Amino acid sequence: MSATVMNIATLFAFACLALAMGFATIRLVIGPGARDRVLAFDTMYIIAVMMVLLMAVRSGTSVYFDVALLMALFGFVGSSALAKFLLRGEVIEP
Repeated sequence: MSATVMNIATLFAFACLALAMGFATIRLVIGPGARDRVLAFDTMYIIAVMMVLLMAVRSGTSVYFDVALLMALFGFVGSSALAKFLLRGEVIEP
């Protein structure tokens, strides 16, 4: 694939992800309930991971893949803790 097509495709993907991040931010701010806010948070970290992976493709280095893996791991743990908090009212049980 030529470099110009790859640049255009990555810029288009960044624009789409930025738009999706904006919509998720709006849902996070004005969400009617806590469950909607947790889903918006979950969506935002997934979009952030995709943006980091897109930066890895664009730059051609593999350093970003480790960052994306850590972001996905921490995002999963965070959304699991929030889901447990919404379900039971506490994260760490005595």
